[in-house]
Amino acid sequence: MNIIVCVSLVPDSTTKVKISADNKSLDPNGVSYILNPYDEFAVEEAVQLKEKNGGELTAVSFGLDKSKEAVKKAFQMGADKGVLIKPDNENYDSYTVAKNLAEYIKSKNPDIILFGKQSIDFDGLSIPNMVAEMLKLPSVNVVVKLTVDGTKVTAEREIEGGLEILETSLPVVIGTQKGINNPRYPNLKSIMASKSKPIEEIKPTYTGNKTEIVEMALPAAKGSGKILTGGADQVSELVRLLREEAKVI
Repeated sequence: MNIIVCVSLVPDSTTKVKISADNKSLDPNGVSYILNPYDEFAVEEAVQLKEKNGGELTAVSFGLDKSKEAVKKAFQMGADKGVLIKPDNENYDSYTVAKNLAEYIKSKNPDIILFGKQSIDFDGLSIPNMVAEMLKLPSVNVVVKLTVDGTKVTAEREIEGGLEILETSLPVVIGTQKGINNPRYPNLKSIMASKSKPIEEIKPTYTGNKTEIVEMALPAAKGSGKILTGGADQVSELVRLLREEAKVI
């Protein structure tokens, strides 16, 4: 089985994010990066598919040099090959990322392509479906259970208030959700072996963004809460505050 898993590097969720002086990007100073948590589920699922069916697993990332760390983590978990699609700068949007991933994937003709359902930095949930559309392949996102039997694929995905079970066939694009598996912790042997695996660097084939960030801003600080004293006579005041100030009803 020819498997591709797409991975990305994101700021650690414990990092205090700052906006750059241009108000259009994040200030990288003091930021620590990790493999996107949802991508860990994708890598684990990809490794399990390789262990069950044999074949080769390639981890692919789009980004600057620091994105190699995402590929290295995939190596530690069991990926065989690694590829970095390296642009000249960080001025790229989701369409550019998806287009370049799709072009690379198309050239390798994989049986299955896995993503995390989203990255935790911009929460777009767009790239897996964009890549699938560009490749004219079926896709299922937010998958919590995946079964591959020959060319038949059964995917269980989360929907509002329940689960949905879908059937399709290979090749397919899958976006993984928390709960699909328990990502393994790399052992020392895997960590050491990953250091000797080369990461192929290639240039993007597409650089035309479809969108532009006009401005970025941190969320407004939350105001202090209010405590109402008294009895039932305060119910109408509570309702007013919830409607007019909190705007939750």
